[in-house]
Amino acid sequence: MDIGKVIGTVVATRKDPSLTGTRLLVVQPLDEKHTPISEPLVAVDTLQDAGVGELVYMVTGGDAVGVLPGRRMPVDVAIVGIVDSMSLADNKD
Repeated sequence: MDIGKVIGTVVATRKDPSLTGTRLLVVQPLDEKHTPISEPLVAVDTLQDAGVGELVYMVTGGDAVGVLPGRRMPVDVAIVGIVDSMSLADNKD
């Protein structure tokens, strides 16, 4: 699972029927310090809850295809959670 920040929305006049009822959002992948780590991605919002400015959990590849029970979607990235808070442990031994 990766984290990212929702930075926009996508409006599609036509999309695959399996995506009916979902939203497409533009997400900037981030590292643990909230620094951008790659180009923004288009992700399907499986929660129907994420909004611009929110931190989200994402899954990619084969994990993204089947995140909704009984439904396979032709997507590379799926939002599966909203981050409420995040803290990093100090791993010094």
